Amino acid sequence: MLSLTTRFKIILSVLAVILLTASFIFYRSNSTPEGKNEILLKVLMQGLNQGHFQPEKVDDNFSKKAFKLYLERLDYNKKFLLASDVEKLRQYETLIDDQLRAGTFDFFDISADLIEQRVKESEAYYKEILAKPFDFTKNETIELDGDKLTFAKDKNELKEAWRKQLKYQTLVRLADMQKAQNEAKGEKKENKSLAQMEEEARTKVKELYDDLYKRMARISRDDRRSTYINAVANVYDPHTGYFPPKAKSDFDIEFTGRLEGIGASLQEKDGQIKVAEIVPGSPSYLQGDLKPGDAIQKVAQGDKDPVIVEGMRLDDAIQLIRGKKGTEVRLTVKKPDGSIKVIPIVRDVIVFEETYAQSAMIDGDKKIGYIKLPGFYADFEGKGGPNSADDVKREVEKLKAAGMQGLVLDLRNNGGGSLGDAVKMAGLFIEQGPIVQVKTAGGRAIVLDDRDPQVQYAGPLVILVNANSASASEILAAAMQDYKRAVIVGSPTYGKGTVQQFFELDEALPSQFDAYKPFGALKLTTQKFYRVNGGTTQLRGVTPDIILPDAYTYLEFGEKEQDFPLPFDEIKPAKYTPWNNTKMNLAQIKSNSQARISSNKSFNLIEEGAQRLKKQADNTVRSLSLEKYLEEEKRAEEEAKRYEEAQKEVPVLTVSRLPEDLKALGTDTAKVARNNEFLKSLRKDIYLEEAVDVIVKDIKS
Repeated sequence: MLSLTTRFKIILSVLAVILLTASFIFYRSNSTPEGKNEILLKVLMQGLNQGHFQPEKVDDNFSKKAFKLYLERLDYNKKFLLASDVEKLRQYETLIDDQLRAGTFDFFDISADLIEQRVKESEAYYKEILAKPFDFTKNETIELDGDKLTFAKDKNELKEAWRKQLKYQTLVRLADMQKAQNEAKGEKKENKSLAQMEEEARTKVKELYDDLYKRMARISRDDRRSTYINAVANVYDPHTGYFPPKAKSDFDIEFTGRLEGIGASLQEKDGQIKVAEIVPGSPSYLQGDLKPGDAIQKVAQGDKDPVIVEGMRLDDAIQLIRGKKGTEVRLTVKKPDGSIKVIPIVRDVIVFEETYAQSAMIDGDKKIGYIKLPGFYADFEGKGGPNSADDVKREVEKLKAAGMQGLVLDLRNNGGGSLGDAVKMAGLFIEQGPIVQVKTAGGRAIVLDDRDPQVQYAGPLVILVNANSASASEILAAAMQDYKRAVIVGSPTYGKGTVQQFFELDEALPSQFDAYKPFGALKLTTQKFYRVNGGTTQLRGVTPDIILPDAYTYLEFGEKEQDFPLPFDEIKPAKYTPWNNTKMNLAQIKSNSQARISSNKSFNLIEEGAQRLKKQADNTVRSLSLEKYLEEEKRAEEEAKRYEEAQKEVPVLTVSRLPEDLKALGTDTAKVARNNEFLKSLRKDIYLEEAVDVIVKDIKS
């Protein structure tokens, strides 16, 4: 059977012959041949329609979806285009499919001309508006959610929208300055008047926009073309996309870990730079505040003034965020609940010890082992490097030797990784049997089995998950749930049940196209994961047996928050025998856990906080009155303080490292400090406390 890569190359080679035969290519001396963009579009569409797991029917309905995505990315905050512009573009709403088949860019060219013209015109707005003081005593508001905004009817209405946006950004900076001055009372510093601070805040906002417009002036027509092409590709699913040569290079660097930076992978969505993943062991991971789903609004180098990155090209934003080891970057991020937070991160290389499995022992009525697994890592190059399945097996053996009577495997914030390791790891806890089913487009499902009859650990098992547990994490948790081998505790998982593969277009196309290269790469969704019970982990993820309150419980998060995700579906279940060595009355376990949760003050506060965050996320209108803004900020701080005070009352777990692990730390002060932080975070972890209670009080061996 042909591999996907081979089949992809054959498809594109056949297309190449057709293009050459049709005399599609025209050469000009001393320049790139004409027709490259048209060829790129035809090649990409052929690849999408022949290689994607679930190819779309390219018709008027497809065209409408692509139009919607592209318009959102063209002007998500509705600060450039007028309603009349949108109506002009809407004439092409059902014609994109025809242009894709023809390999033409008529709609794109008109849209690019329009946005470039409107961006140029808008430059005068911010300069004029920021030249005069704002009145922060007026009782007016601003809508911050681009989805709820409408395009301005005329230039006067557009200018008013700009005024409110600039006033809000000045207000936020002014409030911060006023707060800092109040906190510094008593120090020998100049006390500025409100008028002086307002003028300084306006000046800083103007400098931010001066810088933003300089960068926007460097956005090329090819950059805009890539945005358009990706709007088309993302109709297939959110993980499929086109990478121009430079973007593919950035992607490769990001995932090899060679660059010193913060260790977060980013994506463009709705005109925003969003955090897609936090790399285990990275500065972002160790700092702890930056999370997937956060939208980065500004980037500052240390204590310097920040740079607005909203609307910026992704590669430009990445360049601002990366930097040398030891330097600080300050990210202003918008959380999923709409709150704004400044997160300082000191750039560094990845601390590899933090990416690997780590264990500890929790002492109490029983000795409960704990293993934290940040990711499913593997030595793909066969150079003798570590792999997660073997490491977890080793930690299990160490904990068993130390008298472990139950085990908590922590997969929270584990974004996945090696599928093979997830299968091997599941095999540590069951006798042989199927673990996951993998299906390719139009093909039969392939069952991946654990073929090792040995069970490394047969005792009580709890697996902790949350909304950032994805991919391989979901496979392992789902298998253990289906086998009734473990109790899954936490919040519903991310819901990514698809596999992507990169296809280098330059490698796939024959030498006749050398004059056009480089073309970049196409990332295609080519496979889908299914549980042994037949349901896919796609979209729905894994619903824990015991659902614990979580700050993001009521917010749209994970795969379902993406545009056009592949659907949940089911196939024939695999043949497997549920585990029966541990006596688990799941209904009783759930009932007991619910009783503990309902009487736990911290969980009650988290539940209250989750409802409050949902209310905040839905209410995207903010006051432009300084007095009201400060009142809102004060209430938010009081709620946060209330939660912090409650956390002081949380029972402290007795957690310690095994003697051999402590010995391995030696006198390395950095390792000792990280170990102390690791233990400190576990001792007051109420989610871990509940996982331990499930084992100690509810599961009978």
